[in-house]
Amino acid sequence: MEVSVDDLSSVQKLLHIEIPEEDVIVEIDKAYKDIKKTAKIKGFRQGKAPRNVLEQMFKKDVHKDVASKLVQNSVYQAISKAELKAVGNPVVEPAELSDTGPYKYDAHVEVMPELGDVDFNGLTLKKNIYKVTEKEIEMQVQMLQRNLAEHKAVQEDRAIRNQDLVLLNYAVFKDGMPFKEVPSADNFKLKIGEGLISKDLDEALIGLKPGDSQYDIDIKFPDNHFKDILAGAEVTFKVKINEILEEVLPELDDEFLKKLGQFQSFDDLKNAVADNLKQGYGARVNQELGEQVFTAILAKMDFEVPSVMIEHELDGIIAPMSQSYPVKEMTTNELKRLRDDLAVKYRGLAEQQVKRHMVLTTVANQEKLTLSDEEVEEGLRDMSARLNLPLDEIKKRYSQNMGSMELFKQTLLEKNAMRLIIERSTIEEVEPEI
Repeated sequence: MEVSVDDLSSVQKLLHIEIPEEDVIVEIDKAYKDIKKTAKIKGFRQGKAPRNVLEQMFKKDVHKDVASKLVQNSVYQAISKAELKAVGNPVVEPAELSDTGPYKYDAHVEVMPELGDVDFNGLTLKKNIYKVTEKEIEMQVQMLQRNLAEHKAVQEDRAIRNQDLVLLNYAVFKDGMPFKEVPSADNFKLKIGEGLISKDLDEALIGLKPGDSQYDIDIKFPDNHFKDILAGAEVTFKVKINEILEEVLPELDDEFLKKLGQFQSFDDLKNAVADNLKQGYGARVNQELGEQVFTAILAKMDFEVPSVMIEHELDGIIAPMSQSYPVKEMTTNELKRLRDDLAVKYRGLAEQQVKRHMVLTTVANQEKLTLSDEEVEEGLRDMSARLNLPLDEIKKRYSQNMGSMELFKQTLLEKNAMRLIIERSTIEEVEPEI
């Protein structure tokens, strides 16, 4: 087998692969022998049809199958022979097979770029020193208080205001007929001003009062609505307002602490809130330092990223976002449009994240960083606490999927690489800008 490579870019390669004529003939002969054993051809006993008859009847199929087999048997050998560090699957440009001569075809391959050593020593980083204030603690306690709030009907005879929580029934019509794309609902809770269904609907509800009256509200959905069927649709909401609800906050007393379920006193609660805020600030500081690290390193490095790696990272970014959309109610075209829109929006982020992974992996390799069993165990314990799942369950999940375990270990190695970079940097502590 002969292999030559065209460098389309640092990460894009085009392989020209040539399989010798003798290998091609062997596979063609084998294919016809297999057909001869089973083919039922009028005028010949099974297994006795001559080659020329088989060729007249099956040549097109034989050539197609043999070409496919030759590609499958050779493409990865060709990549190995060319000493390419391929990522993803090769994209083959198939060629027609001839009765004589070698079989030639091309394969497009993406490869890992050669980064060389990463120059990371002696960076100068600014570290914001965040301090937890009493005001922040009080705000967090108030948030817990709102989380435990009850919603009760407003007794005052008044109209709907912005930010009210409203209990209503609605049905949607288009051209005088029920519009099934927006199902009707009874006792639906709607926070005015959030635009859950439509910002125009929210605005139209302001000033209306609860009661037996049914209001007709004409709404036009935006032209860029994520559901194609709703984009630009003009509909009528028939609305009956049942109640305006008010938020009734619980008293900050022992009963409140009891509902939270884990604090003996308000001092315990505030200490826990303060610890949580400190952890949040710690994570924020690490993120800020990491951003500075990558900004400094990538400013000195220029390398391409294989598109297959970007697509994989993009899938990881988009998948959780897609869960917030009503995908079960969306058509195939709507789902594709949503995915395409998100892909355009977040492709740059995905490329940056791939570059960061590659930089940290390179640092880990050049510094010969390794993981101890204790570090892996500690990482699993951290994940157990973060996901609020038993440690044994976390370990079981990873033991059943070695690919996931290797990815988990790689993540830990990247964290160690980042830690090493920061340790070798000059850190300037500063007051955070307000």
